[in-house]
Amino acid sequence: MSTEAKEHKARQLKIKSKYRTRVYNRCELCGRSRGYIRHYGICRICFRKLASEGQVPGVKKAIW
Repeated sequence: MSTEAKEHKARQLKIKSKYRTRVYNRCELCGRSRGYIRHYGICRICFRKLASEGQVPGVKKAIW
C-alpha cells in the first residue's frame, strides 16, 4: 500500500461515527487498531520500527 493510500484510509477512519462506543484508537502512521500505545499515538509495530531507528525521543533499545 502506498503512503497516499494509507493517509487516505487514516483520514476516513478519523471521521466521527454516529455513536461514541464505535470510536477506536488507531495508529497515526498505518491505521492499525490493535496494539495501540496511547502515549505515542502509534501501534506497537510502528513504535518498534521508529525506536530502533532512533526517531522516538527518550527511547533507547535495551541491550544486556
